[in-house]
Amino acid sequence: MTTPDTTATENATVTPQAHSQTNTLVAKLWNYCNVLRDNGLSTIEYVEQLSYLLFLKMADELSDDPFNPKRIVPKDYDWQSLASKKGVALEVHYRNILQELAAKPGTTLGTIFAKAQNRITEPALLEKLVVDLIGNQDWTIDGTDLKGDAYEGLLAKGAEDTKTGAGQYFTPRPLIDAIVDAVQPRPDDTIADPACGTGGFLIAAHSYIRNHHMRDLTHEQRVALSEGKGMIFGNELVTGTARLAAMNMLLHGIGDSDGPSLIDVGDALAEKPKRHASLVLANPPFGRKSAITVIGTDGTAEKEEISYARDDFRATTTNKQLNFLQHIMSLLAIDGRGAVVLPDNVLFEGGAGEKIRTRLLQDFDLHTMLRLPTGIFYAGGVKANVLFFDKKTPRADGKPHTTKMWVYDFRTGLHFTLKQRQLRRADLEEFVQAYKPGEPLDERVESERFKAFDYDDLIARDKVNLDISWMKDPALEDADSLLPPEVIAQEIVQDLQAALDDFKAIAQALGGEVTDESPAAE
Repeated sequence: MTTPDTTATENATVTPQAHSQTNTLVAKLWNYCNVLRDNGLSTIEYVEQLSYLLFLKMADELSDDPFNPKRIVPKDYDWQSLASKKGVALEVHYRNILQELAAKPGTTLGTIFAKAQNRITEPALLEKLVVDLIGNQDWTIDGTDLKGDAYEGLLAKGAEDTKTGAGQYFTPRPLIDAIVDAVQPRPDDTIADPACGTGGFLIAAHSYIRNHHMRDLTHEQRVALSEGKGMIFGNELVTGTARLAAMNMLLHGIGDSDGPSLIDVGDALAEKPKRHASLVLANPPFGRKSAITVIGTDGTAEKEEISYARDDFRATTTNKQLNFLQHIMSLLAIDGRGAVVLPDNVLFEGGAGEKIRTRLLQDFDLHTMLRLPTGIFYAGGVKANVLFFDKKTPRADGKPHTTKMWVYDFRTGLHFTLKQRQLRRADLEEFVQAYKPGEPLDERVESERFKAFDYDDLIARDKVNLDISWMKDPALEDADSLLPPEVIAQEIVQDLQAALDDFKAIAQALGGEVTDESPAAE
């Protein structure tokens, strides 16, 4: 959203009152989500409907701005035209608005309203949402715009809806913040996320630049930071999730509602990158196999595995994470930095995995790996890592760019859950301090959890296996340090859920039908 220079506002400290107001807003919106669930709406569908209505409200506020009035939505399809109606007339007009605004492909507006449909078919419920929750709400307090924080909080709540798989698009915010603090985005960076989900990485990177560099920016850089053009871009496979990302970014002051969309919708792996980025932050979707659903002439649906034949890929594979890693290696510009969340199988899988890891060590500086604990992702049983690497110009002497890979073990002896013991940003502070953001790698200091491994040792490991651990979990040796029962139960549920997902994949591969009636991990 293009706005006048608002440095003072953007740098303002969020007051305790504003924080409390945000929490109240999230609770109010979430409680209404519970009402609509009784009416048949899923969490994702509710957040989608909220996106549409929030956009209309934002557009109305912009059109009334005395300093920079801007009409984005045609008068007959705006917020005022909607809020003036009641009952069935309101529901009918809402459907007409969605149909009208969906016809603007390529713009942020088009991304938000792509394939939009009204899911709130009960006019009284829709009227309550329009009048009470959106129309009469004070979205600003103490100079702080609450819409972005409230929407982010609602997305976090929605990620808990494991039955619809919403959590797969949501990376824990404490992890995102720690990664961004480590890589320190700069005003001259071009920042990309090829699997952006709800836009968390892009928003956090934008916020970091705004909070650390706003005073030093030129007018052109401030405009670029606000509009996002040429500076921030993402890709998302799922249309509904792309709409949430576009809305989330818009509510955080990134993008222009009637300008080009910052989110491309489609398969990021389908073709070589059309542009490059100096900073790539990503958490590609979990699940090892890439597949598409093919409808046969008899109407039956079958899944076909995909291997991408791209000449910029070192290896051909159907492993989705390995393909995303190769894509990001191509997406990075020379001297660009990457930070990517990837599951353990990427570290040890043979064949294509070995070739890709060899290239990563040879042509890139794979300088840091953060080993993550279980219990922090909404996808159950996931063991993942963050790989930090820099792209370098190929060396004439053929020597590798990686000299040492530093591994921080944030897994052994550490246990988190989504409910009882949630991950906090403070839990990762020791890692960020050990990473020494912005300082030379040779100034790092080894510790019990932070060790360096030489290139020669890494390349000599069987299949270039980077699944490295050296610490022993005290809970395995000391009966007095056993985990609490609720944590043990949570990990059992996560392991069972992961096993169930594998069985589902096998059943689908064999042509069986899979239902979603199994209990989801909480």
